Amino acid sequence: MHSERLLDHFQNPRHAGELAEATVRVEVENPACGDRMRLTARVEEGVIRDVRYQVRGCTASIAAGSVLTEWLTGRRVDEAGALRAAVIEEELGGLSPESKHAAVLCVDAARELARRG
Repeated sequence: MHSERLLDHFQNPRHAGELAEATVRVEVENPACGDRMRLTARVEEGVIRDVRYQVRGCTASIAAGSVLTEWLTGRRVDEAGALRAAVIEEELGGLSPESKHAAVLCVDAARELARRG
């Protein structure tokens, strides 16, 4: 069973799509389940000014991508690289054991964004 917050982000995703003026593009995949996340971001002077996401995956991964982009916007890239899965889980109102991979996918994407940003 999914939390109300998770369902809200799934049904009303924030920052979904692709950012045309992106300066950084990353794509990560969870090899265990096959979920994929793509981030396109505009990074200026080490700050993530705007970010969009696309996910091919489960409900939890789609919702987690929405939460991730809200969390990333306005943060420094070094903060993105330090993101922990627990932050995403908390923002979603918790994740079941079988859905925790969604938060890990977000961490992988954020770290790759930080590496390239």
